[in-house]
This record gives sequence, C-alpha cells and structure tokens, in this order.
Amino acid sequence: MGKIRVGTASWTDKTLLASGWYPKEANDAESRLAYYAEQFPIVEVDSTYYAPPAEQTTTLWAQRTPPGFLFNIKAFSMLTGHPTKVSALYKDLRPETDKQNIYPKDLDDQAYEEVWTRFLSALDPLVKAKKLGVLLFQFPPWFGIRRDNKQYLLEVKQRCAPLRVAIELRSSLWFEGSNQDETLELLRDNKLPFVCVDMPQGYKNSVPPVFEATSDISVVRLHGHSDKWTSRDIHEKFGYRYSTAELKKAAGKIRKLADQTRQTHVLMNNCYSDYAQRNAEELIELLD
Repeated sequence: MGKIRVGTASWTDKTLLASGWYPKEANDAESRLAYYAEQFPIVEVDSTYYAPPAEQTTTLWAQRTPPGFLFNIKAFSMLTGHPTKVSALYKDLRPETDKQNIYPKDLDDQAYEEVWTRFLSALDPLVKAKKLGVLLFQFPPWFGIRRDNKQYLLEVKQRCAPLRVAIELRSSLWFEGSNQDETLELLRDNKLPFVCVDMPQGYKNSVPPVFEATSDISVVRLHGHSDKWTSRDIHEKFGYRYSTAELKKAAGKIRKLADQTRQTHVLMNNCYSDYAQRNAEELIELLD
C-alpha cells in the first residue's frame, strides 16, 4: 500500500479561525501554518486559483513547515479557462478593457505565455524545498470531453513538467456511458493523476464519485454533501460535516486507491468552521 496523506483545503478560513481549533498562541500567519503542519502532512492552497502567488509567499510557506510537508497548489483560473478578474493578473499584463472578468482569449499570446511562466516560477521555493505535491487543475463545467480539451490536458502536463499535475474534471460528460472508460484510459496512457471527487449529486455541475487510480499518485477531494450546494455563500455551499459512517465508506475507497499507487493525497474541502480539520483527524484514525 502506498503512503496516504490526509489534510484540508484551507488553514486560514475566517470561520476556522473563529472556531477555536487553533490554540490561542497560534495567533498569526506563521504560527498558524506551523501548528497546522504539526497536525497534518499536506495542505491544499486554493488562494492561488484566485490570484497567482508571489515567490516571497511560497518562500515563507517552505520556511514555516517541517521537512516532508507538502503543498498541493490549485492552478490559477486563467490556466483552466475560468473567468479571471483583470485585477488578479500581473499589472503589466493586464489588457486594456472595460471587462471585470477575462478569459485566455482576451490576452495576446505573449501575455498568456508570461502568465504561465510567472505562475510556475513562483513555485520554485517549494520545489527546492521538496514541498510541492501536485498542481491541481480543476476544469470548469463547460470543459467537456472534446478533442481540443483532451489535447489541452496533455499540453498542461507538458508545460508543467517535471512538476506533477492532477486533473479534476467538473463536466459530467467525461463520465457518461463509455466516456468514463475513455477518460480514464486517456489519463492512464499519459500517466496523469485523476482527482477523485466526492460532492453533492443531482446538480447541473455534479460529477459522479469515481474512485480510480490513473497514475502513481491519486488525489481525492471531499467537498461534502451540503443541500445548499447552489448557494452563493461559500460557507453554506461547503458547510457540511461528514458522519463517521460516511468517512468509513470513504476510507475503504481510499485504501483501494492506495493499493494501486505510490501515494494518495486526501483533502477535506468542507471548509466551514473546523469541519474539515475534525473530519480529517477522524479519517486519519480510521485509516490507521
């Protein structure tokens, strides 16, 4: 069985800070990250989706965590085809536009290439410290199973090499009928880690809980089962605490993945109050 790492998708959420999970002495950014890293061996950074990180920031992350700790970094929205706020771009690359949100097509080729270069280079401190796990590429619901999109997955791998990427597909089209086998085969043939998703079902952007290994690394993200999944309030959307029975079921699936891989990353993304941290702690006990 490969190594299983369990952590959460945040360590700075304001509702987490208010929950009492951190001890009183962990009262600043440095001490909170250090405390988190004492409890878990991995964390997912989602802030990098909204704006590229600064190298100074990733340097501090590396310095404030122990050897062997890993950061999974969520790819910047511009690189996954999501709408991106103009204000989130590097100042010298911002196009002259009245739009608040832009897409890759709104940048000239040189600016787009520069976004890729700067985003990846900002991760160098984590790479040098051997603390970079995977780059999480979460694609939008409109990123369906088409030839050009399949090609883009391969392009992402090539652009990021030798860094490892993990692919999270949020269009159910990739999993309908025979498409699921085709999707998994594409990822296996190209040794691309598939992100297994546990999320509420029955919604337009729901994808099924497919737990399959496609590479030597598996990534599992558990988003909860909130009945307010369509809420614009992010805490209502992810405000779900897994029951022990649900975690036991997930643990069984995770063990099967770990039997097929070198390492499995499990991230609790039900980030409201201390739900993710408490569920992660319980899941670790169940897996042990």
